[in-house]
Formats: sequence, C-alpha cells, structure tokens
Amino acid sequence: MRAGFAVALGLSLLVGALSGRAAAEDATPACEVPAYLLATDSVLSKVGDALKNHRPLDILVLGSRSSTIMTADGTAYPWRLQAALREKLPAATVNLAMELRVKKTAEEAVAGLGKILEDRKPTLVIWQTGTYDATRSADPDEFREAVGEGVSQMHKAGADVILINLQYSPRTETMISPSPYLDNMRVVAQEHGVPLFDRFAIMRQWNENGDFDFFSPSPGLDLAKRVHECIGRALATFVIDAARVNPVELRIQR
Repeated sequence: MRAGFAVALGLSLLVGALSGRAAAEDATPACEVPAYLLATDSVLSKVGDALKNHRPLDILVLGSRSSTIMTADGTAYPWRLQAALREKLPAATVNLAMELRVKKTAEEAVAGLGKILEDRKPTLVIWQTGTYDATRSADPDEFREAVGEGVSQMHKAGADVILINLQYSPRTETMISPSPYLDNMRVVAQEHGVPLFDRFAIMRQWNENGDFDFFSPSPGLDLAKRVHECIGRALATFVIDAARVNPVELRIQR
C-alpha cells in the first residue's frame, strides 16, 4: 500500500504541478520534437476526409488525471491541441470533448465506452492510457487485450484513433516498470494500424535536452502549463501529418 501510494503521489506531483525552472518569458517554450518521434505510417483517413470536405473535426480525448492541470482551465494539453489545430487550420471547425477515466485501468476504461462513442460520435478518439495500469502492476497481456478491445470499439463506431502512451517521469521509474505497457501499446498500434503518439519518448527527450527538468523536487504550476503547451502543439502536428493534409492547401480552398 505504501509503495502504491508513493507511486501515485509521485505521478500526481508530476502531472498536476510539474516543476523546476523559472518560466521562459517567451510564451512559446523551446521544446522541439525530432521528426522521427512524430513519424507514423498509419493514416487518419477519416480526419483527412473531414478536413478536405470542410466537415467539422470532432475530437474526443479519453484521458486521465495527466490530461488536466489543476486550477488551470484551458491550459491542459487537450485544449492546447484544439488551439493549435485551429491556428494551423483556420478554415476548419475543430471541436473537442474530454472524458476523464481517473484511476481506471484500460480494462475499466473500456467498460461503458460504447455509450460514450454513441453519444459523442467523434471523428477522432485520442486515448491516453497505461499510467494507472503501470502503477497497479496490471497484467501486461490483459492490458494489451483491453487496449485492443477499446481500439476495436472505436473503429466500429466509425472513428479514427490515436493512442498516447505513459508520461515520462524519472522520479517514478524506480517504483514502476513502464516497459511492458509501452511495448504492448506499440504492439496494439501496429496490429490495428493506428498512430501511437510516443509521449514517453518525447518527454524523455525534453528532459535529456534540458528543455524541462522532470526530476526537480519543487512542484510548480508554470512548468505544468509549459509542458502541456508543448504536448498540445506536438500532438497537433502529429494529427495533421497522420491525416495527410496540407494546411496551406486547406487555406486556399477556404
């Protein structure tokens, strides 16, 4: 119980109040993502069709606590994703809804998913999962089966899917083993032909480059906001590239 509580507390501190350095005066953080970390062979065909035919892009984010920033409305990465897409695709109507699956394993999150998909009718589902399963040491095979079942339900509902894996946290790596869940999400993405946004590798790259200090013991809301801004912008680029659309051409067609 103490170990599980320590892991949950460590992740909560990272998610709700990522900390460390003083804020850069520039509102746009320096958090470049190498092209290979945003490359995918999987295509978001329904997203591409909606954008090219001037239909609304309805995005549903299935998230957890790390999808939010406490007391900071509009600064969590789903809303920064929406803002970035609207900026890059001014001719498009981009709608976003979020369903939080707090403290739920992938298997638990899939329960009731059909009703959510029926009600929301999303063009694109972005499913962030894996962190809670890792903290609970859930069976990796059962995790893979649950994620696969969730993706199948999303496809059956007519939606494109992006999987987002665990967040990177050097402070909790000694307490949890992320590798089985990272590997299994990669397997599911390949089996179902869906893009995997490798949040874990991207955040680790930022930490190693010195863009952010995820090992800092002093929590701070400012760093959380900057990280979420960077995740949102990187995810927007990922969505556009996977949809195989040219933002310049979409502006001309307006």
